[in-house]
Amino acid sequence: MNSAYPQLDLDVQLCLPLYAASRAVTRRYGDLLAAAGLTYPQYLTMLALWGAAPMTVGDIGARLYLDTGTLTPLLKRLERAGLVERRRDPADERRVVIEPTADGWALREQVADVPCELGRSLQLSEDDARQLHRLLYRVIGNLDGDDSGSVEGP
Repeated sequence: MNSAYPQLDLDVQLCLPLYAASRAVTRRYGDLLAAAGLTYPQYLTMLALWGAAPMTVGDIGARLYLDTGTLTPLLKRLERAGLVERRRDPADERRVVIEPTADGWALREQVADVPCELGRSLQLSEDDARQLHRLLYRVIGNLDGDDSGSVEGP
């Protein structure tokens, strides 16, 4: 370690464990979702829709912290797979409304155990998991411009 710049020591950085944990969690989700034929971003999109369908593309993007350029191809793939339906909002033709199809709704049954399986993989107590959840949403709020730092998640 260079003692002139201890703040640059890799072992004291938050970015590395955040990055490595994110990659490891995403990889684990990939393993858990493979049988359902979903990618991790597709799974997040379906979770959002299952919780609040129908949703506009903009609403989904805001919920998942994704821009439209990232979300549109993902939604098109879900549509080709028969899991969602995309349609123009009759009240505002500029807006695209997304809703799960019958197959999309049925997929919930197939992935219902994924959160529990991930939880077992993490090997965190419920209290630790809740605290981590709160801390991560605080980080998101602080970095995405919520000056209060009070983003608690949904």
